[in-house]
Amino acid sequence: MSRADQDLLLDAQGLNTWYGAAQILYDVALQVRRGEVVALMGRNGAGKSTTLKALMGMLDQRKGTVQFMGRDITRCEPHQVARMGLGFVPEDRRIFTDLTVTENLEVGRQPARHWPDGSAAPLWTAARLFKLFPNLGEMPDRPGGRMSGGEQQMLTVARTLMGNPFLVLLDEPSEGVAPLIVEQMAQMIIELKRQGVSILLSEQNMHFAELVSDRAYVLEKGQIRYQATMAELSANDEVRRAYLSM
Repeated sequence: MSRADQDLLLDAQGLNTWYGAAQILYDVALQVRRGEVVALMGRNGAGKSTTLKALMGMLDQRKGTVQFMGRDITRCEPHQVARMGLGFVPEDRRIFTDLTVTENLEVGRQPARHWPDGSAAPLWTAARLFKLFPNLGEMPDRPGGRMSGGEQQMLTVARTLMGNPFLVLLDEPSEGVAPLIVEQMAQMIIELKRQGVSILLSEQNMHFAELVSDRAYVLEKGQIRYQATMAELSANDEVRRAYLSM
């Protein structure tokens, strides 16, 4: 196996999805490698969230293939995929509002993991996460329902990291949170990459994506219309006007 093959964490080919009779994705193909932050860009309704849910096995009406860490997960259930080390942070957060910050984190705990070459993958504890998210460290006993939207966003990311994922699917991290929280989210993603976590994030905030991403795929009406490095997308006014401008 070549080094490039070893570094390939996620490989999706020919993804097609439907909600009832309505087709949402059309032959979507994308890859994420070890150590990468990849942005899935597009306007509202382009199919970004649907793509992440399809990768996690959350949609019944799906065709195509998904491989993760060299294993075919096309027919796996979401909990099986999560146990393999693919984390998912949904846009709607889904924290447990009656549980404290610490209790929410414990819900996500999974055993330590190792890369195929035997080296240790990033290991997350509540103490490490409180350093990464100082806001959470100041409120370990606060119920999730008494937190701001931005704090809840941080908590759902931290809970996913307690599963020690090799790769995190991060759905619209900058959506609906204050600019200060957006900046903290960007710093968090940069730090996660430094720690060895790969990320596929769905995003329509170009500035945010530019801060954190290495490569980008651009979706429109359920199809990949463009793919390039983030720097190339930033420099391509024509593509940004066609598929990303509001």
